[in-house]
Amino acid sequence: MNRFRFIAAEKAHHPVVVLCRVLQVSASGYYAWVSRRPAARTRANDELTQRIQQVHQRSRGTYGAPRVHAELQAEGRAVSRKRVARLMRRAQLVGCRPRGFVRTTLADPGASAPDLVRRDFRAVAPDRLWLTDITYVPTAEGWLYLAAIVDAFSRRVVGWALADHLRTELALAALQMAVQTRRPATGLVHHSDRGSQYTAGSYTTVLAAHGIRPSLVQDQATSWRIVRCGSWAQPKVAQTRSISSAAASRRVGSTTRRLPWAHFGSIGFSQGLLIGK
Repeated sequence: MNRFRFIAAEKAHHPVVVLCRVLQVSASGYYAWVSRRPAARTRANDELTQRIQQVHQRSRGTYGAPRVHAELQAEGRAVSRKRVARLMRRAQLVGCRPRGFVRTTLADPGASAPDLVRRDFRAVAPDRLWLTDITYVPTAEGWLYLAAIVDAFSRRVVGWALADHLRTELALAALQMAVQTRRPATGLVHHSDRGSQYTAGSYTTVLAAHGIRPSLVQDQATSWRIVRCGSWAQPKVAQTRSISSAAASRRVGSTTRRLPWAHFGSIGFSQGLLIGK
């Protein structure tokens, strides 16, 4: 910061003479600077900063330098993007950055289970078709991972588990909860993506022990939407991985923990099966 600017900012708290002596400038030089009219470039920067602040506020604080620069160009202002970025830094204006992406599905190329569902998510009775996936929940201390199993007939979450890792134990804990709670009959179809958690030997062993038939989605780029009531929606290509959940307010330990039912108000499942609302 210019020393004269610092003196002007601090003169309400300290005498000007003392500030000039500490900063090793003359008091006459400071007063000459005060009486001098700002340069044309300085006045232009001040005027441009005010307009940048207006554009930034109109965007609700979401625009960064590229979008602010585009708005100014649309208004016919001849200004470079670097100048806009410099003035925004000086005014401490920042845009919203996209949330980090966390990959939850590591496909197993050797998975051989067929797709028994083929996008037909209708079920004639409870515990005939289960749909499962893993999503991630951002918290102040890092990412948490949520595995859930939904009954296609009732659209109820029948099994779920939360942990700070993506190992098979997470998906297995959700499966064990669903099996213990529902005790399904032989022939239930368990539909999932081709993630390594669902094709692991320990997971498929539990499925076989309870007479559950595994089903793996073939088109990994497709997702489906399940709503709480009403008819099934048509398949749509997943463009985003947005998640809205108050499921985790604190970091859990390495052991798998479970949340109350009330926390399942809105769950987004990435890369595969469900996007619930």
